[in-house]
Amino acid sequence: MTETPLFLRALAGEDTATAPVWFMRQAGRYLPEYMALKEKHGFWTMMREPELAIEVTLQPIRRLGVDAAILFSDIMTPLPDMGVEVAFKPGPVVAEPLRSRAAIEALRVPEQGEIAPFVGTILKGLRAASPVPVVGFAGAPFTLGCYLVEGAGSKDYGRMRGLMKSDPETAQMLFDKLATLTARYLCMQVEAGAQAVQLFDSWAGLLDAETYRRFAAPANRRILEAVGAMGVPRIMLAVDAAHLWTEIAALPCEAVSVDWRHPLSVARKAFGARAIQGNLDPAELLGAGETIDAAVDRVLHEGLGGAHIFNLGHGIMKETAPDMALRAIRRAQAFDRRNAP
Repeated sequence: MTETPLFLRALAGEDTATAPVWFMRQAGRYLPEYMALKEKHGFWTMMREPELAIEVTLQPIRRLGVDAAILFSDIMTPLPDMGVEVAFKPGPVVAEPLRSRAAIEALRVPEQGEIAPFVGTILKGLRAASPVPVVGFAGAPFTLGCYLVEGAGSKDYGRMRGLMKSDPETAQMLFDKLATLTARYLCMQVEAGAQAVQLFDSWAGLLDAETYRRFAAPANRRILEAVGAMGVPRIMLAVDAAHLWTEIAALPCEAVSVDWRHPLSVARKAFGARAIQGNLDPAELLGAGETIDAAVDRVLHEGLGGAHIFNLGHGIMKETAPDMALRAIRRAQAFDRRNAP
């Protein structure tokens, strides 16, 4: 029998002897081999062409030796199948932002087999090629809605938040459609080979608890329940959202990813026996070697007392030297959690 991989054991709640390690955005612009492919092919092509997407996903596995491979894609990937035109300049830009009820009513909700079928092909190839577990992912409805209504990145996504206050029925319609889309998209990923999934609610921290409970939490619950029915572990990420931990703790998931602003020891009290993931500040990787070592050790000590997946508190920065990322990973993988001082 093949031993269950370390990453999946931690997701199952096992207090493992060493913490599995992977980094958000580990396949990306800090790697020279990634930039060479992007220069030749472009971002959208890399995401859509199975051979390229598989290669990019595996690059950090080969170079860094991480314990999980997250699908190389973007949270905006399923939106074109709703009839939304998306470009990257370099961040996501929606050609026609949703600024009316009619525009939201016009959004189609594709069937599961219609949503980004190339992602399924990529995941099947990844599952066959990857020596470590494969992680699928999607954007949560509130975060996707922020881009759809605003049209591009923003500091506060005032238009989306304003819609939730001024026209809650229309906002709810948008959340319902995005929840259905995302549940189908993630279930497709699991059917294609994803062994775990992460739901990214990158802008959840902008919401107060009452608004999160009314709109975001029910949509996230629908998605997580749909994926849970397929028997794979689920990771929930909400950035800068300690004020929402009570609400997040009520969601059905096996692990919660915590950003660098909040100690893992405090998060452990909020989330009980679940695995916690995180939470090295990505900026730490821009420091000197000894500084990185100390920062990694702090996070690992904070993560003691239960299942811990070592990760960054958010995506790796493009300025990161691959050797510094490798140093942090090796330091974390060598840390003996059962005999830690």
